[in-house]
Amino acid sequence: MKRRAFTALTLGAAATWTRPASALQALPRVEVYKNPNCGCCGAWVDHMQAAGFSVKVTLVDDTAVMRRRVGLPDRFGSCHTALVGGYVLEGHVPATEVKRLLAQRPDAIGLAVPGMPAGSPGMEVGTRKDPYQVLLIDKRGRDTVFAAYPKA
Repeated sequence: MKRRAFTALTLGAAATWTRPASALQALPRVEVYKNPNCGCCGAWVDHMQAAGFSVKVTLVDDTAVMRRRVGLPDRFGSCHTALVGGYVLEGHVPATEVKRLLAQRPDAIGLAVPGMPAGSPGMEVGTRKDPYQVLLIDKRGRDTVFAAYPKA
């Protein structure tokens, strides 16, 4: 092997060893259940893909059926329901919060952004940005604020 090729190979291997373990792990696939007529859900899927998630979309007439199946109370409902890494995502949850959820692994059902707040991922219409909260839903159906937007 030539010296230049050996050096490049060695440096490439060293760079791999020095990366944090989290950088080497692939993100889990997001399974989205959405109505075929909802465009904002498609925009949220694009947001998740841009953040590095692979996404599988299943078209359903009624997302409430999936919410009930996974134990998420209807009061947290939005226009799509997703599953990722053992958690439920309801509505326009930012990918950064999904990554934080997966890193922290709290004992919870998942995250929800109830309704369809303007300015949330997939709901970027015009310049309007309504404040909204990302809620962590525990296994008893109680919520706590996981993140608030816009960030201060």
